[in-house]
Amino acid sequence: MGVAGTRIRNLLVGVVVKEGHALLEEYPGDAWRGSFLRAIGGGLEFGETLTEGVAREFREELGVEVTIRRSLGASDNIFTWQGVPAHEVVHVFEVSAPELDAWPLDERRPIADQPNVAGWWPLASLAGRDVYPDGIVGVLAALR
Repeated sequence: MGVAGTRIRNLLVGVVVKEGHALLEEYPGDAWRGSFLRAIGGGLEFGETLTEGVAREFREELGVEVTIRRSLGASDNIFTWQGVPAHEVVHVFEVSAPELDAWPLDERRPIADQPNVAGWWPLASLAGRDVYPDGIVGVLAALR
């Protein structure tokens, strides 16, 4: 993930809620922690705007062209990753796309070049799960 170290990473995520389900990415567990869910996105690249970065991440990870609906804010995510302190500033955007609207609620899809899968998780099932960035479950519930 490239998140640990003394630098602050700018992370961009896009969120979608459909029929009481949130589109999220599931990361498998490893030696450091169990599996967790995260809003779909990734790091900001030099020279791109926040909205360009969100659109690029959805293209790269899912092959989908999204429309940025609106910014939902930003937050700090300070945590430990594989024993090393890490810090991200997470920019959250509501996104939409016809391909996402057509995606069946019971289907999981692989993320390009990663062991992760993306799919719809019922909002009611997120309580007690590790879902990142911190506070995203409340954001998703407000979009319901």
